[in-house]
Amino acid sequence: MKKLIYATLLATTLAGTGCEKFLDKSDPTATKFSEFFNTEEDLRRVVYSSMLDVWTGPTLMQRLPYLEDGKSDDAYSRTESHHSQRIANGNFNSNTAAFLYYYELHMKHLGRLNVFIANADIPYVEDEAVREKYRAILEGIRCWHYFQLVARWGSVPFYLEPADLASALQPPKPKEDILNELFPLAEEVANRLPPDEYGSDAYMFNRYSMKALIMRYALYFERYDVAARLAQEIIDSQKYQLHPVYADLFSYKADKTNKEFILKMDMESHANSATQSFQHLAPQYRTGNGQSFVVPLKALIDSYWTLQGDAIDQSPLHNKQAYELNPKLNRDPRLAASIFIPGDVFVNEPINIYDPNNPMYYENARASRSGFWYKKFVDVTDAFKTGGNMHFPFIRYAEVLLSYAEAKIMLNQLDAPAKTYINDIRRRGGLDMTAADVTLPKYAAYTQQQWIALIRNERRIELAGEGRRYDDIIRWKIAEQVLNQPAMGHSRLVSGQMVTLKVEDRAFRSNNYLWPFHENSLKVEPGLKQNDGY
Repeated sequence: MKKLIYATLLATTLAGTGCEKFLDKSDPTATKFSEFFNTEEDLRRVVYSSMLDVWTGPTLMQRLPYLEDGKSDDAYSRTESHHSQRIANGNFNSNTAAFLYYYELHMKHLGRLNVFIANADIPYVEDEAVREKYRAILEGIRCWHYFQLVARWGSVPFYLEPADLASALQPPKPKEDILNELFPLAEEVANRLPPDEYGSDAYMFNRYSMKALIMRYALYFERYDVAARLAQEIIDSQKYQLHPVYADLFSYKADKTNKEFILKMDMESHANSATQSFQHLAPQYRTGNGQSFVVPLKALIDSYWTLQGDAIDQSPLHNKQAYELNPKLNRDPRLAASIFIPGDVFVNEPINIYDPNNPMYYENARASRSGFWYKKFVDVTDAFKTGGNMHFPFIRYAEVLLSYAEAKIMLNQLDAPAKTYINDIRRRGGLDMTAADVTLPKYAAYTQQQWIALIRNERRIELAGEGRRYDDIIRWKIAEQVLNQPAMGHSRLVSGQMVTLKVEDRAFRSNNYLWPFHENSLKVEPGLKQNDGY
């Protein structure tokens, strides 16, 4: 809270702005706010730095979307300082550094945003539409912060104006009260934004990328009618489409040219500094520096259904063990597009995780303890370079289609468009639609629970490695099931018995659906109340 209060002061406000040097102005003796914040370019830089410091820093390991799945049952994060490992395995308490880091990050930037929004009328602009665009983007970023805060902590301090000492002592606002105010506010902001992506600053919110964000959190907070309505608005806008080749989205073949990324981290969002997804995700090999910071787990591999759209334990073609032992057997093509498995070739190096002479041997320091690696965002073009220039999605059009379908299923209003959107996703993924088409007679008798299982799994595999899984297991209240079992890796036959690599033990308690406030936060914010069970 001290950071939020002090953000109202000019020095603190301008000091925490990432790589932008707001004090490096033509008049170094300036002391008034208006002397630092008086032009259209100043306003643009505020928006740029507000994105960079939290959302679009290409080396901010604790925030990169493709590392987020390390908090979930889909993946293992091998480096504790990235703050995902202990959240996934349950070895945390109210003194764990992760919770201070994330809470202060949000609160610091909310204080900064409140100051600049309150003073957005100061800079001179030739066209008032420009001012309103940037003001609305800042307000949209503020909404994004609050959506994440409420999702993680529930009831939190809620300020839409610069805080002072008196307001800072107020207790947190109840979760539902915040959401009741936040959703209409966010939609009002979205409707003030221009409808089209900007020629430059494409990473900033426009009307439909903001609505996509609201749609996501409407789904998370079970406001299914709102989620379905917003998803349909985005679909009806006809501004986005599924890219024809799924795998190309996550490589240089289409990362910059597709019409599927709705909200994204592009190169301009971080001043064209190098991206490091190859180093972060790729396997170690003889001449490269892949770090395997986050690697997929067996639970994710097994969640890829068959080419015909059936769960691997329900396939009439092979038994479950056959699929477990051979992940290439009759599987959804999105598995091969998303994940490296033993037997694949990586940068001319066959992957043999059981050979100590192979650089990808599973016990090596920078190898995958599970024996699997993400293929998404790992382009071999980057193999012999110090960095890349990859673009990454925060929200894809595929998520919009899946969100509409899930919202309608949860409302028990499954309609023809929802089935069409599921089919669109499956068809683009490469499934055999003579069997996987959800309008076929075998799906006619599906119960709501069967449709829920289908859409949840479809979402899991479509968005694997993109940072959505942890939020999903939390909102679906299934974390107690999926995070209360060991994290496992590759399976093979040894003396006729199936043996599976064990990565680590995990635990999840019923109170872990909300994060604890760190003890330091409780000391400086007397109005805070610790969440139950901590």
